[in-house]
Amino acid sequence: MSPDTPSGIPRALVVWFPDWPLVAAQMAGDIPEGVPAALLEKGLVAVCSAEARAAGVVRGLRVREAQSRCPELVAVHADPARDGREFEPVVAALETALPGVQILRPGLCAVRARGAARYYGSEESAGGAALEAAARLGLEARVGIADSIFAAEQAARRAGELSPLVAVARGESAEFLAALPVTALGEPKLASLLIRLGLQTLGSLAALPPSDVRSRFGAEGLTAHARARGQDPRAVVPRVPPAPLERTLDFEPGLDRVDQIAFALRPTAEEFVEGLRVQGLACTELRVHIADDAGQRSERTWGHPNHFGAGDVVDRVRWQLQSAGSPAPSRRRGNTHAAAPWRSTGEALAAPVVQVRLSPDKVDLLGRRGQALFGGVDERLDHGLRRLQTMLGHGSVLHPVRGGGRLLVERSLLVPWGEDPPAGTAARADRPWPGAVPAPLPATVFAEPLPVQLLDDATHPLRVGPRGDLEAPPAWFCPGPGTPRRAVRSWAGPWLLRQRWWDADESRRSERFQILDSENEAWLLLGEDGRWWAEARYD
Repeated sequence: MSPDTPSGIPRALVVWFPDWPLVAAQMAGDIPEGVPAALLEKGLVAVCSAEARAAGVVRGLRVREAQSRCPELVAVHADPARDGREFEPVVAALETALPGVQILRPGLCAVRARGAARYYGSEESAGGAALEAAARLGLEARVGIADSIFAAEQAARRAGELSPLVAVARGESAEFLAALPVTALGEPKLASLLIRLGLQTLGSLAALPPSDVRSRFGAEGLTAHARARGQDPRAVVPRVPPAPLERTLDFEPGLDRVDQIAFALRPTAEEFVEGLRVQGLACTELRVHIADDAGQRSERTWGHPNHFGAGDVVDRVRWQLQSAGSPAPSRRRGNTHAAAPWRSTGEALAAPVVQVRLSPDKVDLLGRRGQALFGGVDERLDHGLRRLQTMLGHGSVLHPVRGGGRLLVERSLLVPWGEDPPAGTAARADRPWPGAVPAPLPATVFAEPLPVQLLDDATHPLRVGPRGDLEAPPAWFCPGPGTPRRAVRSWAGPWLLRQRWWDADESRRSERFQILDSENEAWLLLGEDGRWWAEARYD
């Protein structure tokens, strides 16, 4: 029997990995295995594990409702980049058994059934080969075979543990789909409209004349109508396997010294950079994955203002090993996905490293990454600063970027040289931030506010009422312990700062004053409950 459908489109074999975003998070080490877990998207549960479902957690729940049903729930935000990154080796393993794979989305892929059936003798045997390839990776998979990609996907979703493969006979896809609800189309707006019109199932939609569907629902409705009839117009388009750009170095036995690892990594780093150069590419963002002999992993993404060379790659791996176990401060880029389980003591590591993997997270055309004629970063300056980083550590050379917030210290972030600011920094800086100090801003902003004293005429700490009312005006100011008090010559304020009142941990109720003391120094003060700090000084 020919695997082709009556419409001429080859039959499809779809491999589906249930709850793939959750599986990808577990593979990346963001979620421990065997615990109730959920992935969040826009504040709602998008995917949940079997343990979470057993506790009553379902898709669409708000985070607090899900945590009330399952207090031990581990919640992680969805990350499409992580889903695609972890799915790449799975697809590579499938291609060893079924060439010509098309990725529909991370966790779902399709192949043409014709060639696979000819090689393995039948469609069912081809599906079994796909299941075996997934089982070798320790993954649970479902396989569906039908006349169209949509029908094959629905067949895979209805396969179970007892029968992980469902094959719909040629020409029977419409009958198989007829009983399914219209929500299976994956078009929420269209499905809602169809339900309100009384079309509850795909069979009722397929029974309508195509001309009526087009006139009422347009092109989107006509495509859904074709899928409901088992005539999905999409054909399987095999992907062209990309040239491998990442490089992996395994150590047997593991190495426990930073200098040994850096020396052994140099040829691999050169091969990594050369492989990109052959493709006409330059790496601007590098992901370093390190694993030890206990199975623990550490991942971090590193940036570069120009592009990575072999020496830059080795430096990043050395810095990551030397900073093992030390979380990045909140004012620096927090792009460490998993803190390293080992701790560096000088050049020695507590746990031997058995694998280092280098992956290009972002690449650009090599010709675009040359030295700019006007503006840009001077090559000699960049080289000198990176030399300092190599000698003193990654966090030793910082450059400021504009941030967002109501406090002055939040409006200037210090980022390690060569790193991009955290995602969303520019958008956060452009927000209005009511209550922030307007221009002109103070010239000296203290990294940590300095404790000071602001007193009234009776030398009592100045207090501000809940509505900004003052019992007495400020009269005396003491800039620090051991310094004489100064008279307040003029002042302005108070300006109330009230933010995140609904969050008990991060709420703030503060007041601001601008004062000019008897030494002709102007200060910006921040007070809470009668205690005062100097946030900045006008020089």
